[in-house]
Amino acid sequence: MSDMTSSTGSENSELKLFDDSPVQLEPFQVEVVRSKKRRRTVSAQMHGDVLRVSIPSWMSKSEEASNVAEMVRRFKRKIATQEVDLTDRARILAKRYSLRTPDSIEWAENLTSVWGLCTPSTKTIRMSTRLVGFPSWVLDYVIIHELAHLHVSGHGPDFWEITRRYEKTERAIGYLIAKAGDTEDDNDVIDSRDAATP
Repeated sequence: MSDMTSSTGSENSELKLFDDSPVQLEPFQVEVVRSKKRRRTVSAQMHGDVLRVSIPSWMSKSEEASNVAEMVRRFKRKIATQEVDLTDRARILAKRYSLRTPDSIEWAENLTSVWGLCTPSTKTIRMSTRLVGFPSWVLDYVIIHELAHLHVSGHGPDFWEITRRYEKTERAIGYLIAKAGDTEDDNDVIDSRDAATP
């Protein structure tokens, strides 16, 4: 369930819902189909509440387990992202912290080395699906970080003055640094322009 209320509610009641709760992942059943026709690739599709994963018939049980786990992870993220209205969330945060709103903001599965990415010239923001399951105050920080780039392109004092309007900036940065350390790539940063946090 989305942690946003309908846009007909008051701005204050919506903002109170940005809390510590992570986006909930909905469970589904998994069915593995081994195919002699399939040579190398693995694919997955939802059929009702069943995720059908098709794999080559030659795969070992350990390769099957690894590929199925990856497909389950991707589909859980995809389902969870549908529960978060990024456009509405960015609009509310922009209003609350006196920031510009983007022309578009969307989830990106292929954003793997950064948490978010703003393109100021087109006023677009992409958010990594790796944020799914993080506390909502961390997601809010990344949105605010990217909204700040609609005002300031770099990471100078003016930029950090804007991001620190959000009360949980330092806490969120610490959380993201810790999560970056949990991944195989320790070079994970807030976005591609970040050389380091202040």
